[in-house]
Amino acid sequence: MHSIYVPNEIGKLKKVMLHRPGNELLNMTPSALGDLLFDDIPFLKTAQEEHDNFANVLKNEDIEVVYLENLVAEILDKKPEVREIFIKQLLEDANIQSTKRNDAVKEYLESIKDSKELVDKVMAGVSLKKLDLNESDFIKACNSDNFDMALMPMPNLYFTRDPFANVGTGVIINRMKNLVRQRETIFGDILFTYGDGYKDVDKLYSRYEEYSIEGGDVLIINEHTLAIGISQRTDAEAIEKLAQNIFFHSESKIDTILAIDIPKIRAFMHLDTVFTQIDYDKFTVHPGIFRTLRVFELTKGNAEDEIKSVEMHDSLDHILSKYLDRKIELILCGGGDRLVSEREQWNDGSNTLCIAPGTVVVYERNTVTNDILEEKGIKVLKIKDSEISRGRGGPRCMSMPFLREDI
Repeated sequence: MHSIYVPNEIGKLKKVMLHRPGNELLNMTPSALGDLLFDDIPFLKTAQEEHDNFANVLKNEDIEVVYLENLVAEILDKKPEVREIFIKQLLEDANIQSTKRNDAVKEYLESIKDSKELVDKVMAGVSLKKLDLNESDFIKACNSDNFDMALMPMPNLYFTRDPFANVGTGVIINRMKNLVRQRETIFGDILFTYGDGYKDVDKLYSRYEEYSIEGGDVLIINEHTLAIGISQRTDAEAIEKLAQNIFFHSESKIDTILAIDIPKIRAFMHLDTVFTQIDYDKFTVHPGIFRTLRVFELTKGNAEDEIKSVEMHDSLDHILSKYLDRKIELILCGGGDRLVSEREQWNDGSNTLCIAPGTVVVYERNTVTNDILEEKGIKVLKIKDSEISRGRGGPRCMSMPFLREDI
């Protein structure tokens, strides 16, 4: 049995990985929100309660839930030699400018003996107050207005969809667009390099590649077809490189990639913020993408690493119908009403997590879109989201499938 098997977006979900929000949310300040890619600071207690409710909804549907922090901590426990590699890579990616601070962070992390505590501390970030810097009063006074973190927190990490993406029996380990999120991919790299049962998974892309790609832009149309957003955070060059890796250098069954060019704006940061599959023949979509939408079909060329590209001059539903071999219905977020669709898409009305054909997990706040889905015969499992939605990601963003059934 494969440890990773994700051949589609809607087959019965059997196993999923989450990250429960932790103290990284406490180490955010208003002055750092822009750098951390947040618009507001979620209240940790409520965010954890809402996330636990999300996990319980999945468990109640007979889905095994595992946690990223536990998977990595187990590897560090079993393989102490990986701890040094883990800390070294974290510090390299953190790019701490001061040698003194870098050394102090290293010493602090090495002093933490419990593996789970180490992983949690790394995710939460390290305050200057935790370090013995022995700085002069002059240096302290000059730096008094700076953000009080030697190692920045990772508040985006509860969106486990982004740092890597499981496709078929392989994994895409991503290079993140923003430096502040690049450290998040280290956890996936550790898992798929050293984890028992995971280390032999086919690696389709590396976090060390030049161009960025993020998991929210990767949708699995079927076992032979991927849809990938050319977005604010995924480069066309990364999609072409991934296509070369898949078509020429892997055992993947994927033979076609649909590169979907969407507006490069924060509200549409990933393809799955505007477009997700919810049933055999149904997708949710935000109508705002149609104004500039372009779709390219990428397939294997004749020469080594040659990628053939054809722009498809047809409507999105017709294009999807071609690959799914059935008539496709696009259900508009907010019913297509401009005011409602913009408001509900901002709160991830189109970002559904399909856990079985015709069954989705959604945020309860998107009432208009949810009512429309129910009218279309979709079973809608609503979760509370007053705080977790502040990170600008929905149920699909917060989940990384490990095992799905075929359809």
